[in-house]
Amino acid sequence: MPTVLITGAASGLGWELARSYHAAGYHLLLTDINANGLTARVDELGAERVIGLAGDITDPHLHQQLLKTCSERFGRLDVLINNAGITHRSPAMQTDPAVLRKVMAVDYQAPAELTLSALPLLRQNRGQIIAIGSMAGWMPVLGRAGYCAAKSALGQFFEVLRAEAERDGIRMLLVYPSFLDTPIEQNALGGDGQQAQHGRSTIGQVRGADWMAAQILQAQRQGRERLFPDRGSWLASLLWRIAPGFYYRKMSARFAEEMG
Repeated sequence: MPTVLITGAASGLGWELARSYHAAGYHLLLTDINANGLTARVDELGAERVIGLAGDITDPHLHQQLLKTCSERFGRLDVLINNAGITHRSPAMQTDPAVLRKVMAVDYQAPAELTLSALPLLRQNRGQIIAIGSMAGWMPVLGRAGYCAAKSALGQFFEVLRAEAERDGIRMLLVYPSFLDTPIEQNALGGDGQQAQHGRSTIGQVRGADWMAAQILQAQRQGRERLFPDRGSWLASLLWRIAPGFYYRKMSARFAEEMG
């Protein structure tokens, strides 16, 4: 039976992915920083095919625990889904550098390091890596400088790794969603590192996490390399490249309330 490791699995897209892969017959190894929430999710799915291991995804010791548990309990790793993430809503000039470091650590450094550690296990069964990026990595979104930078770094890292890991039979799916209805936005950091006090502005349609999870599972089964689920945001990224001045004017008008 194939095994999937999902980070950030206690809520939002991670939880919907866990449900989808469980229904598809996978063994699940789930991790999240929210220990109580993770325990509740494992109990909901049933412990027979599911293991939960709580911890901070930026901690390399957690990475080793996850891979050791995966190897000892399931004997294989077929799919690694780097889903855990955080964001912020604050103008760059009003953001504590510590917030930028935290976003980069969670959204880029952690998935890169976990993936590199998991490569030996993935090679054994010619496994697959799924990285949840964002359209914010393709185009600037005002008030999200740290998030845009982290998701851009994530995309570039995994695009390079794709070609290098392909020689070992490891496949790569990069997912570039737009705005989703998930707790990542509810828990967004403000410029001071506390929870953001203002609501978010959006571009295009806000999709549900269950819809996104179904799209990802289908794309993985099809062996696709990239998934751009929101056509509107993809077109906006093209507008940024073709007419950046016009794009900035539209973006500034849409996000004026957030920028103060």
